[in-house]
Amino acid sequence: MNYKSTKIIALFAFGVCTAVNAQKTDATAPLHLMQPDYPTPYVIPQKESIKVVLDRVYNFLDKNSASKIVDANTKVAITDYKKRNQDIVFEPGAFRLTSYEWGVTYAGMLLASKATGEKYFADYTNKRIQLIADIAANYDEKNIKDKDMLKTLHPEALDFAGALCAAFIKAKKEGLKANADPFINNYIDFISNKQFRLKDGTLARNRPQDNTLWLDDMFMSVPALAQMGSATGDVKYFDDAVKQVNQFSKRMFNEQKGIYMHGWVESMSVHPQFHWARANGWAVMTMVELLEVLPKNHPGYPQVLAQLQKHIAGLVQYQDGTGFWHQLLDKNDTYLETSATAIYAYSIARAINRGYVDKMTYAPAVLLAWNAVATKVNDKGQVEGTCVGTGMGFDPAFYYYRPVSVFAAHGYGPVLLAGAEVILLLNDSQFQINDSSIQLKIEGKNNLHK
Repeated sequence: MNYKSTKIIALFAFGVCTAVNAQKTDATAPLHLMQPDYPTPYVIPQKESIKVVLDRVYNFLDKNSASKIVDANTKVAITDYKKRNQDIVFEPGAFRLTSYEWGVTYAGMLLASKATGEKYFADYTNKRIQLIADIAANYDEKNIKDKDMLKTLHPEALDFAGALCAAFIKAKKEGLKANADPFINNYIDFISNKQFRLKDGTLARNRPQDNTLWLDDMFMSVPALAQMGSATGDVKYFDDAVKQVNQFSKRMFNEQKGIYMHGWVESMSVHPQFHWARANGWAVMTMVELLEVLPKNHPGYPQVLAQLQKHIAGLVQYQDGTGFWHQLLDKNDTYLETSATAIYAYSIARAINRGYVDKMTYAPAVLLAWNAVATKVNDKGQVEGTCVGTGMGFDPAFYYYRPVSVFAAHGYGPVLLAGAEVILLLNDSQFQINDSSIQLKIEGKNNLHK
């Protein structure tokens, strides 16, 4: 081997050694601090950044949901309600003001106002409830040409009663000036006395099959019953609310998985279990909302609290590494869904803030969930990745391929609720990056890796 060849080999070897030495190794760098390629921002959210997201949602909804009525024929805005012989409808908008989804949105706006101190969020709710009350007070039904307004005057299903009732009572507690009592009393009468029930009193429907339980109906009834109990002091509403939670849970909660099936049909000898994410969201939110006002000395309080704790423990097992939850919770090949993730972020954060579950255990999952949700609020303030309205199915394809849409109204209230409750969580807690992971910071303690 000549000198020139030897020199080339030596230079090559030197280069390899230099490259190896230049790399980060366990001996040259703290590898545990290397930044992973997270698909969702892995940061401690800041209250200011959360408010930016809430403001985007508010601005989009304020521009794209009705705030006045118009002549049904000419589409001219009506300002004088004394001309009662006009046929009227809500002005054109992308969302329905009297849907259960908007009941959630009204509640979300109220909570956002509390969390941020900004009056305009609450004004959104109060202005529209005032509009609904004005229509009912000033117009004969023959002149009301909006079918959804008529359905809320005469509910035919829990969808047009429960969520709105709970939101109207909350608004009233927060100083709503409109006379919402006729609606509240009508809604609660429907829930208590007119909605179909099984023989044991469990709220049920006769679709898609006779004697069917929809997990969604926990939310379409219980928070309204709870708020009515709080507003009137009548224990019968609390008793019914607790009964619904217990009897739905007895039939539909999977103790091994810690999550609920979506539907239960009495005549089925075997009950197919499809653990739809948003329905589980309605369930967990129901229990949080009930415990909020249920007297602690009520005999059902420990049962509801224990059920909530079991459900939250089950849910967090299925959180995806992105921070989202899947459309079917236990099927990782279903898509990641926004509205359910937002509902879980709100419900678990509120459970933490009220002391129902351990903060140190569950707060990191909440922050990751909010970070995920925030990525789905686009520059227009639209919420992306929300499953559209969904009936009940007993085969996987039904749930796997439900469409998503930015006009699926189910996403907006949960995002407002989640952001607001996370702000309240951040008001009362400090977090830190401890050994590369988000952890609750304990005052006076320093557990940072050295």
